[in-house]
Amino acid sequence: MPYRNSVAENVFGVTGTICWTAQLIPQAWKSYHNKSTTGLSHWLLLLWGISAVLQGTYVLLQRLNIPLMVQPQLFGFLSLICWGQCQYYGLRRSRRTAIFLTALTIVFCGVLEFVLVLTIRPSHDRGKHTAADALGILSSVLVSVALFPQYWEIYKYKEVIGISMLFITVDILGGVFNLLSLVFKEKFDAIAAVTYAAVVVLDSVIVVAALILNPKARKRRVRDDQRAFSIHDSQDAIDMLHDTSRPVTPQLSESHSNSITSLTSTVVEEMEEGRVHNLEKPEEKVANEHST
Repeated sequence: MPYRNSVAENVFGVTGTICWTAQLIPQAWKSYHNKSTTGLSHWLLLLWGISAVLQGTYVLLQRLNIPLMVQPQLFGFLSLICWGQCQYYGLRRSRRTAIFLTALTIVFCGVLEFVLVLTIRPSHDRGKHTAADALGILSSVLVSVALFPQYWEIYKYKEVIGISMLFITVDILGGVFNLLSLVFKEKFDAIAAVTYAAVVVLDSVIVVAALILNPKARKRRVRDDQRAFSIHDSQDAIDMLHDTSRPVTPQLSESHSNSITSLTSTVVEEMEEGRVHNLEKPEEKVANEHST
């Protein structure tokens, strides 16, 4: 049974609200600073914005503590702001189009929540909680489902890029504090608890993926860059030896000539064995890896 403590309930609720208000600020700053949202799923943010409408309606109908009523509104607003950044930086829409789409979506979500509250409130106050419970459950499902497009981005790039780890960390903390606030509520809200717990678990998957995949990706890029650099140097040496129009200067030392000859022989042997297939630039190789 929950232990009723209004002070603890509001303290944890306020802390969770602060976390879930500020959580997307690092993400918005990262996207703005890098002028890129590569690796960040715009579906994640749009679905979060929609889920905030449903969650906001649910907490208003349930009359949870004020911080928990405010939190979905701020969370949805910031989610849609970040979604607008994806429209501009990621999908390459014009600035005017991105702003228009973002503003239109925010207004639509606000009106939708207002209509839902007005429509469901009378029956909810008469003890019919089916509609409110359905919205709460659907919100939990959307919050969870929204992370799967982000998992696809991680799978596609074989690393966690584009998404702020500070944002994910604060998101997890917000879920934990909001869960604790429900513990001290007079009546424990299982549906809201499932929503918060789902965020904690699914965000943790991204953290684990970053800890495992990102170091491997860095090592892979360093290794590929070194290989590409070596191959380009070898090709330059071959070009020098085959450039008959270029006079051989007496300043070319014997050791330099020997090193070029040795390097050329190595490359020729590798070509004969089929180990050198192409001469891609380092940045082209990384892009090709990501595209596959």
